[in-house]
Amino acid sequence: MTILELRQKRNTAWNAAKAFLDSRRTEKGTLSAEDDATYSKMEQEITDLGKEISRLERQEQLEAELNKPLNMPLTSKPMSAKDPEKKIGRSSDEYRNAMLDAFRSNFKRVNNVLQEGVDADGGYLVPEEYDRRLIDTLSEENIMRRLATTITTRGEHKINIAATKPAAAWIEEGGALSFGDATFSQILLDAHKLHVAIKVTEELLYDNVFNLEGYILEQFGKALANAEEDSFLNGDGVGKPLGLFAATGGGTVANTLTAAIKSDDVISLVYALKRPYRKNAAFIINDQNLAVLRKLKDNNGAYIWQPSYQVGEPDRLLGYAVHTSAYAPLDAIAFGDYSYYNIGDRGSRSFSELRELFAGNGMIGYVAKERVDGKLILPEAVQILKLGA
Repeated sequence: MTILELRQKRNTAWNAAKAFLDSRRTEKGTLSAEDDATYSKMEQEITDLGKEISRLERQEQLEAELNKPLNMPLTSKPMSAKDPEKKIGRSSDEYRNAMLDAFRSNFKRVNNVLQEGVDADGGYLVPEEYDRRLIDTLSEENIMRRLATTITTRGEHKINIAATKPAAAWIEEGGALSFGDATFSQILLDAHKLHVAIKVTEELLYDNVFNLEGYILEQFGKALANAEEDSFLNGDGVGKPLGLFAATGGGTVANTLTAAIKSDDVISLVYALKRPYRKNAAFIINDQNLAVLRKLKDNNGAYIWQPSYQVGEPDRLLGYAVHTSAYAPLDAIAFGDYSYYNIGDRGSRSFSELRELFAGNGMIGYVAKERVDGKLILPEAVQILKLGA
């Protein structure tokens, strides 16, 4: 008997077993002893058919393996280390070199290959290698890029959030079920335009010794990173992302102090955050508040600050990582799981040239643009401690 026939026979047996079970149930939903024995036999037959099908499939697989030829003829040119996979589009070397040549020639020499990356708002899309390096710069300079969740969007991005969750309830035997209505809300990630412009003298532009590429990427990357971090922490959502410390839409205010901060206040902040979020939680504070926190002691006179002795590892406060930012407010400390802050990158970054604006000064302007948004999708995931004097 073939595998197909056995599968058909198993399917028929399964349908017969289901029909038998539905027709022989008593009012209590159970089977009599005789019907239970009959159904067990039907179930065993289905199991035996399944074993036979698996046996035949393994036999078929083994036979196919044994029938393979011992040696395969070479039908194509062997690959070597000198034959890498050819890149296409904005990831190709041609596109990258064409972009660099366009910069050096004040966009007088524009290669046709750049047409593959024309931005809808004017200018040319950044080559993929540049874009990744800009992302690297943003991540290094911007703590929120490292801690948050980044999403690449092509339009308005909707994030669904469960507003209420079902609850379990005890019921008596034969009692009626109780149903709760699950409700959902949505957070929308839009796209706010951020740009940075620089001026380069014609002498530097045409001097091949000057590392134009590295200069532009470094300056653009740092400027974008600083503006992003400020908005991701303090933005009000009007023409810019909505920040963690925003009064509306930001983290939840756990406590507002009227006196100087004490170690007990930091402990209360930690436990104001629900236990599931504490697993990946960290502090974000302003650099100038470090001295205050490092002097805090517990009731035994021991410092609660735990300096890191390993390169690349952050210092710790009560066992949790501490991240500092010059853009964090002086009057607040955040503690939470920042993966619930979502950053939406709309498409790729682009470069454009300011042709005539600085022509009289012997300088050339360039603009880098990006569209980005950011929101904390669960305010309870980040707790804020408002500081006093």
